[in-house]
Amino acid sequence: MKRNSLQMTVAAIAVAAAVGGAYSLGQNTTFGNAHAATQPTAAVVAAPAPAVSVAIPNGLPDMRSIVAGNAPAVVNISVTGTRKTAANLPDLQQMDPNDPFFQFFRHFRGQMPESNQPTRGLGSGFIVTADGTVLTNAHVVDGADEVTVKLNDKREFKAKVLGLDKASDVAVLKIDAKNLPTVKLGTSLQTQVGDWVLAIGSPYGFESSASAGIVSAKSRNLPDGSYVPFIQTDVAVNPGNSGGPLFNMNGEVIGINSQIYSRSGGYQGLSFAIPIEVAMNVEKQIVTNGKVQRGKLGVSIQEVNQSLADTFGLAKPAGALVASVEKGSPAAKGGLEPGDVILGIDGKTIENSGELPAAVAIKVPGETARLQVWRKGETRNIDIKVGSFGDEKVAASEDSSANKGRLGVAVRPLTPEEQRQTEVKGGLLVEQSGGAAGRAGIRPGDIIVSVNGQPIGDIDQLRSIIAKSGKKAAILIERGDSRIFVPVDLG
Repeated sequence: MKRNSLQMTVAAIAVAAAVGGAYSLGQNTTFGNAHAATQPTAAVVAAPAPAVSVAIPNGLPDMRSIVAGNAPAVVNISVTGTRKTAANLPDLQQMDPNDPFFQFFRHFRGQMPESNQPTRGLGSGFIVTADGTVLTNAHVVDGADEVTVKLNDKREFKAKVLGLDKASDVAVLKIDAKNLPTVKLGTSLQTQVGDWVLAIGSPYGFESSASAGIVSAKSRNLPDGSYVPFIQTDVAVNPGNSGGPLFNMNGEVIGINSQIYSRSGGYQGLSFAIPIEVAMNVEKQIVTNGKVQRGKLGVSIQEVNQSLADTFGLAKPAGALVASVEKGSPAAKGGLEPGDVILGIDGKTIENSGELPAAVAIKVPGETARLQVWRKGETRNIDIKVGSFGDEKVAASEDSSANKGRLGVAVRPLTPEEQRQTEVKGGLLVEQSGGAAGRAGIRPGDIIVSVNGQPIGDIDQLRSIIAKSGKKAAILIERGDSRIFVPVDLG
């Protein structure tokens, strides 16, 4: 696949190499043989200055009162866990290939015993109920053995992960406390580009840090396959801000800070928040049912540009162009065809393709969606009974890869445009990776080209080949501009 100037990384890290990327904002640290830096000690502590009442300049929002009123309900989240690492061998990238030990270590690296390496991470969150329900990002607590929630008043509580939903990157925590301060929940629907917004969180562990900016764009799609219509802002958020709230100027939460685009791993003017409606829908389902259900049409879509609008006879570039229809899907049963342009759903106009997945996802499986479709120069209505995107069991004690089959991946077919860019005929794009595939190093964004020498054309074929495989499978993947065989132990 051609490498974009900005690339996605799935790791939550504090500092990244100088390549562009979208970064989740949890701050993770692995503790190995290196020694932690000592904490500097201040020699002199100045006495606090007397409080002075300062008027807010005319025309500027009163952010001071927003911070004062909401900071007590914003929490710091620290997690501990373990990850398996190979024995402490030399870094091959630092070795001369002509070194006689290079091939030795290269050959035996994969055969050395693994050890459990302790890890720690930091993030943010906010309290939504007085009895201790806390929202944060899924990537902050994913894989954690222990989660600690620290309040603004310095109290600390061990938290239970009620559930996490990787597709939306939302997690719901519960702490044993009463009469807690809570945030006021708003709506992102009335938020407009140019509106002032304010974030509170713990960047790099600096608790209760506030930063402000404006909404830069709405319904922004990111290249991670997510259905979330992100709110883009220029608010300064950094690793450790993950899971923290984004406020409007009424002091209401309209989003959860989740990702940034960066060449350095730190803030560079592009930050993205999950709309609060998406997060609260997930929270409600997790608390009520212990799992998350989403509506599904079974189509791949793309943006309509001016050239496509002219080609299809549209008055303006708008809607979601159906690139392909999944066989046997609700869309196929409802009569949707490749080349249709979906202009609306249930009377709501679809201006950008990214608005459609979010509108479908919030529908209950089995519910009927009325699509306004442009086909062959005219508009028609098509009623489709929405299917299920999958009953994703999200209890923390369960293996999230359990529903992804023996291989442990969630995949989708490449769109025609992706096939053209990558020059791959067929192939499946990995959207989530866990289980056997995750342990072998296959990760989201990889393209599965073949298995055991057989080219992969669709999901059913992948399932069939994996089912017939023995204890191991050789997976050919394309990552960036390279292809590599990955041996997977299927057990």
